[in-house]
Amino acid sequence: MVSNQHDARAGGCLPAVLRMAELDADLVHILPSSVLPPFWAKLVVGFVSLVCFARSYDGDFVFDDSEAIVNNKDLQAETPLGDLWRHDFWGSRLSSNTSHKSYRPLTVLTFRINYYLSGGFHPVGFHMVNILLHGGVSVLMVDVFSVLFGGLQYTSRGRRVHLAPRASLLAALLFAVHPVHTECVAGVVGRADLLCALFFLLSFLGYCKAFRESNKEGAHSSTFWVLLSILLGAVAMLCKEQGITVLGLNAVFDILVIGKFNVLEVVQKLLHKDKSLENVGLLRNGGLLLRMTLLTAGGAGMLYVRWKIMGTGPPAFTEVDNPASFADSVWFRAINYNYYYSLNAWLLLCPWWLCFDWSMGCIPLIKSVSDCRVIALAALWLCLIGLICQALCSEDSHKRRILTLGLGFLIIPFLPASNLFFRVGFVVAERVLYLPSIGYCVLLTFGFGALSKHTKKKKLIAAVVLGILFANTLRCVIRSGEWRSEEQLFRSALSVCPLNAKVHYNIGKNLADKGNQTAAIRYYREAVRLNPKYVHAMNNLGNILKERNELQEAEELLSLAVQIQPDFAAAWMNLGIVQNSLKRFEAAEQSYRTAIKHRRKYPDCYYNLGRLYADLNRHVDALNAWRNATVLKPEHSLAWNNMIILLDNTGNLAQAEAVGREALELIPNDHSLMFSLANVLGKSQKYKESEALFLKAIKANPNAASYHGNLAVLYHRWGHLDLAKKHYEISLQLDPAASGTKENYGLLRRKLEQMQKRGV
Repeated sequence: MVSNQHDARAGGCLPAVLRMAELDADLVHILPSSVLPPFWAKLVVGFVSLVCFARSYDGDFVFDDSEAIVNNKDLQAETPLGDLWRHDFWGSRLSSNTSHKSYRPLTVLTFRINYYLSGGFHPVGFHMVNILLHGGVSVLMVDVFSVLFGGLQYTSRGRRVHLAPRASLLAALLFAVHPVHTECVAGVVGRADLLCALFFLLSFLGYCKAFRESNKEGAHSSTFWVLLSILLGAVAMLCKEQGITVLGLNAVFDILVIGKFNVLEVVQKLLHKDKSLENVGLLRNGGLLLRMTLLTAGGAGMLYVRWKIMGTGPPAFTEVDNPASFADSVWFRAINYNYYYSLNAWLLLCPWWLCFDWSMGCIPLIKSVSDCRVIALAALWLCLIGLICQALCSEDSHKRRILTLGLGFLIIPFLPASNLFFRVGFVVAERVLYLPSIGYCVLLTFGFGALSKHTKKKKLIAAVVLGILFANTLRCVIRSGEWRSEEQLFRSALSVCPLNAKVHYNIGKNLADKGNQTAAIRYYREAVRLNPKYVHAMNNLGNILKERNELQEAEELLSLAVQIQPDFAAAWMNLGIVQNSLKRFEAAEQSYRTAIKHRRKYPDCYYNLGRLYADLNRHVDALNAWRNATVLKPEHSLAWNNMIILLDNTGNLAQAEAVGREALELIPNDHSLMFSLANVLGKSQKYKESEALFLKAIKANPNAASYHGNLAVLYHRWGHLDLAKKHYEISLQLDPAASGTKENYGLLRRKLEQMQKRGV
């Protein structure tokens, strides 16, 4: 039996319920009745959501996944769990000035569990969790949309009645297949948005349960459910910062829907100075005031704790990250922000042109009101103002509730990305539309219902809806495939944002990693042409030119990079390497010292500084520099090796042996260290131990000609001439041009011939 207590729950009495049923009836030509029961609706939505993104299950770690997962030490067992609460999303200390301040410890915890269960960085497990999370959120959307379209009607046993099954199913399907979600699902770092959405929706549904019980005055909130909703909102925020906005959405839902606050009625009474305004029930509702107090206190508490954890204040973004926020004129800053909003709206309406990154020239700034793009933001605000007026002022209470909740879900979760409260580090980001797309699906479904009601061409409307669902599903499958590898992802962006320097940079980096330096240079040059201040592209291009011995141009590029960004430590170090190659030793030392000044814990720079000192025969300084490198990075094999070799070459065999043993204790499986220490032990006439290390090194790297050659020298000294001959021959097979090995092999053969003549 359905409860008759409608006033506080449904935002209206029986006529409102009939209007809800009427909306569902308008959609009968689009969705058949056979899939309307909640269980089957959820099954269909879940299946469709999995089909859309299943293609990404065996993809690689791409784009931001490298920094947030592969290079994030917080995922590994050696890192204490407590560090997750002191580090940002990328594994950096929140107190660091370079931290992005993205505090998402619960998301990082799920990555860590994934890493543990997968036995390492195997992307399949990570992708599967993302796909299942999107499926779970999509299934949950059936219940959420049921509330948004059908209201809160409960049976006498406290079970909610689904009054708009068709509308909620259609909206959930539109959400499940929206291509703008691909970044969140196919990109592993998008799990932050998926988890945030999950707990966001649970918080909203929990808040709705606060209105199940009633007393003689009407609906009465359950403090337990309100507090649980706040707790779930906090959990959502610990997955991604956007989660806190659920508290604002719950407040809007409570005031405008549950409290039936009619803005038009109140404005009219204010204009006419109607004394009955004092008797507005909303102002005398103690339960509402208590709920608003709890929501406000909860939100303020979350923000305070978040600010304290953040430590050094908000992150410092550059003009490259968000050029509009650096515009000189407040007027043009506002125009560009609003243009960004219109682009986000367009991505929801027509998600065909998608890009992994929209920064760096992808969207040129509007610098004049005569720019034709101003029309886009004018159109956006015309639509928004029209919808807001209908949501607040319509005499149809059912229309008011749907439009209010649709706009609430569209706008409120988007506010943290709007630049209104603080500067954000991006221009447009598809991932931030995961939650706002809920509001878009509400408005679109309501629009289809209205069209179906007022037109006789109902089959045409049905065909359009089915066409949108099919096209979006197809786009999801295609886009998921593009996210499977970095090469496909980066190249897919060229057709969308050909002026984006970052796209060219990433393609160049991908090519360089694969060894195609010639093509990489072409893309790096284009990135620098599009953005003459792109220091990272200059640094990478300078590195490749250095490796190709084009040292003059490499020095020019790296000098320009540090001139543009004086604290760019990596560029200073690379400039030092180039200057060292040009025999400009004093300048190289100064560059290395500047790099270390800007990044105190820089083991690679200490290593290169040690190489410079070794070239200058400043052996003590070289050893000190390499020791600093190994202190900062105990697994720095090259620094350990150079220490052993330098001590060996200077006759300090005992010290070289001690350093070699220390290094192997820290890096026991490093065959190059085994080789270096074996050489030292051989010179110290510790032949047996030296032989064991040589053989172990050869087992780890059997194709190293020098390993076989030096083992042959050891056998030669030791008097094991047959074994020496065998390994000389293997070494020469691997490297026929090795002159030292040829010479030693010749000496051995002459000695064997002499012994044979003497009959030994």
